[in-house]
Amino acid sequence: MKSIRDIAVDNKTVFVRVDYNLPMDDEGNITDDNRILATLDMIRYLRDKGARLILASHLGRPNGVRDDKFSLLPAASRLSELLETQVQFVDDCIGQTVKERVSALENGQILMLENLRFYNEEKKNDPTFAASLAELCDVYVNNAFAVSHRDQASVTGITTHVKEAAAGFLLEKEVRSYYDSVENPKRPLVAVIGGAKVSSKLAALENMLNFVDRMVIGGAMANTFLKSQGVDTKGSMIESDLLDTAADIIRKAGEKGIELLLPM
Repeated sequence: MKSIRDIAVDNKTVFVRVDYNLPMDDEGNITDDNRILATLDMIRYLRDKGARLILASHLGRPNGVRDDKFSLLPAASRLSELLETQVQFVDDCIGQTVKERVSALENGQILMLENLRFYNEEKKNDPTFAASLAELCDVYVNNAFAVSHRDQASVTGITTHVKEAAAGFLLEKEVRSYYDSVENPKRPLVAVIGGAKVSSKLAALENMLNFVDRMVIGGAMANTFLKSQGVDTKGSMIESDLLDTAADIIRKAGEKGIELLLPM
């Protein structure tokens, strides 16, 4: 994917997929705005270049149900404060109202859409939903490294419907850091992997066996590895269909001289 720096954005509507999956307290106050801060440079760049910006993200797991506690309105308000300019907000992400709000944007203005996951079609990568997002813009930008592995409408589906697609500053930075760590790493190179599921990280785990010196597996996904070695996980969540795969990863690590560490 080309860089957004390589695309002329003046007088164009640019759809930016950001990751504003922010921690919030029970009253809807953002408790950590680092993910917003990380996007400011690119938003300012596009604004100053005369683009009309659409920002889109998911927040939490509303499971296709509209729920105010998962609204992105607090994110829009916080972004307005940080940019010291108005960030408009629309309480949907597709439909006629959204189209009208986008059409009314002037160069340099910013509109944030409501939570993409208020629609199950987002996670299902529904082609009609993806096309509805794409018709809002001239250019698509992925600036959300943390969700780039997901086959979802706003990540992969939309790219089949837009004329131009590009990587944002944050995505470029993360990819560069990854390749630097792989191509010219300082040894010993340690990979720390966590999360709930082995299935969502299987390809990455197998790839890392080609270049790391040590692998640390934590989080709930470690239970599957422990269970594969006969450890009693006492009812903890495991992926039973991946027990053999987990055991195979442990075996391959041993054959390659990679130290694989699990919690005990």
